[in-house]
Amino acid sequence: MTYFTFNQSLKPKTIIMWNFDNHDQISVLCSKIKIPVLSANCYDPLDPIGNIAVTYDIVRWTEDGYQARITIQNHYQYRHIEKPGWQLGWAWAASEVIWSMSGAFATQQGNCSNFKSEIPHCCKKDPIIVDLAPEAPPEKRSDGCCHGGYLAASAINPSNSFASFEMKVGNLRGNYTAHRPLNLTLMAPGPGYTCDEFVDTDPTTSSVIEGQRQEQVIRTWKSTCTYSTFLANKSPTCCVSLSTFYNPEVTPCRLCSCGCKLADKEAKSCIGLVTKQNSLLLLQCTDHMCPLRVHWHIKKNYRYHWRVKLTISNYNLRKNYSNWNVVVQHPGFSHQATVFSFNNTMLPTVGVPDEVALFWGLDFYNDALLQAEETQVGSVTTEILLRKDMSSFTLSNGWAFPRRVYFNGENCEMPLPQIFPMLPNGYSNVKPCSSHLSVLLLIYLTYETLNFWS
Repeated sequence: MTYFTFNQSLKPKTIIMWNFDNHDQISVLCSKIKIPVLSANCYDPLDPIGNIAVTYDIVRWTEDGYQARITIQNHYQYRHIEKPGWQLGWAWAASEVIWSMSGAFATQQGNCSNFKSEIPHCCKKDPIIVDLAPEAPPEKRSDGCCHGGYLAASAINPSNSFASFEMKVGNLRGNYTAHRPLNLTLMAPGPGYTCDEFVDTDPTTSSVIEGQRQEQVIRTWKSTCTYSTFLANKSPTCCVSLSTFYNPEVTPCRLCSCGCKLADKEAKSCIGLVTKQNSLLLLQCTDHMCPLRVHWHIKKNYRYHWRVKLTISNYNLRKNYSNWNVVVQHPGFSHQATVFSFNNTMLPTVGVPDEVALFWGLDFYNDALLQAEETQVGSVTTEILLRKDMSSFTLSNGWAFPRRVYFNGENCEMPLPQIFPMLPNGYSNVKPCSSHLSVLLLIYLTYETLNFWS
């Protein structure tokens, strides 16, 4: 069995192919390999059609321009945009200005000295637009706005996976030939997204009068923005550790998975670099120096089921993770699974040999992964009961461990298969006892014990 993962610390960009049958590792360059569902830019194969779509609608003409509605739709299944949120930018093709806005605002007004009576909201050639806060007053709001820049993942909360705002564009000076904006950019909130140029498409339509009438806008432009981890991060942000009930040894995160700690052995806190926003985070000092760790523990082996404990730990001393999610690729999810303390759903994929499960927190219970303290980490955990496929289930050769793990859409560094917890000699041939045999064995041992003491 072979699967693929990425090593962001290697230059140039490298795909790691693991073979679970013999623990072989093959490294190949992204630019050299041709794999279905993996593009040359190495976008996520677990969400191959994920993107963020930007729709620019011209709703009606005005005296010197037009009224526009812009919609940002997150089609990524599990990659959300967290606060401080999205920033949308472009360059005007002519001398346009923004007279007014609702549902969002431009971060800079620019030089509006040429306007004497009425001052535009923004005169910059390259405006940057951001979302309003949820507590924005009614007169500033529009439909679909005011989430503070947050866009939910489409598989988790589709009703909050889009944002919309309106603006009055002018200074076209009687020329009713609108020019599409150029050089679209999306920061969410850091780098990583690349946007196509706006292209003409069929005008957007909407239903009115309780669906009895269809109305369409004057003109529609659309752009698609896609995310690349390699453009966003210079180093990983999470790692995976493993343990089992049958082996006392814990397979830790790989040494220096996300960086190396300070030489000072007595230090309790270390500086870790999170390159998505190019900012420094204060972390607990660890051998892996990752802000986040995902731990997979094989807890029990029953006759028809097996049980796993999944724990996500936060080593940030000053950062909480709200609306977190974890993706796990594992063939065991092809059969019924019961998740006790997280929300979960199965993700549709294309060309991926194993099933992919998405987990996220329960509202008002564990949907926030709290920051660490000096003596303990913040964590959330659940147990998962999986039904066995008797034709494929095995505890041998690392089958029971994940193939790939993502936290908030970022690939987590996996341990080398050579150091996975191994079965004791001969254990792979031992079948789990049924409940009836366990009861009989308990009765027999009790009987022998009583005879011994009598």
